[in-house]
Amino acid sequence: MAGGGTTLEYTPTWVVALVCSVIVSISFAVERGLHRAGKHFDKNDQKQLSGALQKVKEELMLLGFISLLLSVSQSRIAKICISKELSEKLLPCKKPKEDKSLNDNSHFQLSFTGRHLLAGDSAAGDYCSQKGKAPLMSISALHELHIFIFVLAIAHIIFCLLTILFGTMKIMQWRKWEDKVLEKDYNADEVIQKKYTAVREHDFIRGRFLGVGKADACFGWVHSFMKQFLASVNESDYITMRLGFVTTHCKTNPKFNFHKYLIRALNSDFKKVVGISWYLWVFVVLFLLLNIAAWHVYFWLAFLPLILLLAVGMKLEHIITDLAHEVAEKHIAVEGDLVVRPSDDLFWFKSPRLVLFLIHFILFQNSFELAFIFFIFAQYGFDSCIMGQVKFIIPRLVIGVLVQLLCSYSTLPLYALVAQMGSSFKGAIFTDQAQQQIAGWAKSAKMAKKKGSTHAGSSHGGSLNPIATPSPKSIQLQSLLVKGSSQQSHLSEKKPEIVEEK
Repeated sequence: MAGGGTTLEYTPTWVVALVCSVIVSISFAVERGLHRAGKHFDKNDQKQLSGALQKVKEELMLLGFISLLLSVSQSRIAKICISKELSEKLLPCKKPKEDKSLNDNSHFQLSFTGRHLLAGDSAAGDYCSQKGKAPLMSISALHELHIFIFVLAIAHIIFCLLTILFGTMKIMQWRKWEDKVLEKDYNADEVIQKKYTAVREHDFIRGRFLGVGKADACFGWVHSFMKQFLASVNESDYITMRLGFVTTHCKTNPKFNFHKYLIRALNSDFKKVVGISWYLWVFVVLFLLLNIAAWHVYFWLAFLPLILLLAVGMKLEHIITDLAHEVAEKHIAVEGDLVVRPSDDLFWFKSPRLVLFLIHFILFQNSFELAFIFFIFAQYGFDSCIMGQVKFIIPRLVIGVLVQLLCSYSTLPLYALVAQMGSSFKGAIFTDQAQQQIAGWAKSAKMAKKKGSTHAGSSHGGSLNPIATPSPKSIQLQSLLVKGSSQQSHLSEKKPEIVEEK
């Protein structure tokens, strides 16, 4: 290729072998690291984290496919020509009028090394300029878009890992409260013996109940907003909500380990948070579309995750306040311990899962903001027109760090606890072994039912047996439930609703 540099035909073999060995070694090291992490999770029965790791592998595979697709199609895309007037619309930066060499190319022209257009850009520009048009996108712009997508995905995975790590560390501090409850001696005499609790004197009520009336209701929202910044969950909150969960879903087992259940449920939710769903990619496309010069969309968009995070934290705190008000407004004293009643009505649109969706969006949007700043700084420098003035850059960095810290140490642990105040519990209430056994039984039961219905439909003239005999599958389920209740210390006698993990 003229002016395109040396091709592989005339490149020294030692150079080709050296570069190839380095790339393969790095790729192999990453693959082995992920494999060892997966074996570690499986060895320690951390199925949720193993599933999250699998999600990371899927994202890396998607990145590999995007990389391959861009590499194969970049020359064809660069030869798609559009009118010069159309190429001048919706630019992220205004082109210098005196620099006519930029007229046939998009904004993304120079890499961080300061090199000018590649030979491929010149060929594509010449190809379209002969037609009096401009290329749809230059090869250098495609290459930089390729890098940005990779940086975005990696940044999202890293920030999610940091968030779940710090959030788990915060939840682990609650173990002493769980141990304190489990050390209590639950016996038949205490159950039979009547005990009365003065509602207004209870620590949970005194800390959360602010009175009745519109003024007190408004002050309750303000109190909930401020509460998320300092001591979002205290001992009385944890013990009271734990008792409400155990009483509703595990009534026969007062020594149910609620803390371990929180950890398993959080790890299960992490599988959803670490992924990049299709609607998040739609958000990326919309941002790239609206990133127009002088609009400063990147600056105003930085406030979106902060506003959403504060709203989510305030709502979660207010749910705890609603639990306290529901008891304090109806009772002066209660027999036994003070028990709150979990309900989906406490959540937005009666959906606890909506909170997880919002946290997922907040983490991705914040990762996108920080990744975009890092990419622009590394690719074009601090003085890039996309980066903007200092008065726009500093607030974005401060907001990004603040959102990351607040979500890790306050909102995520708060969600892990308050999300259990819904009407149903998650599959993580069972141990991993019990979940696998129940899933296997359900699959076998469906297959047996399907075979039974097929056999009944094919038979003619036979009489139905009026006496139903228990099938081996039903006997296996009964024994499994008995075994599971002994392992999980006898879950609730009633049949609660279980949230399916999708």
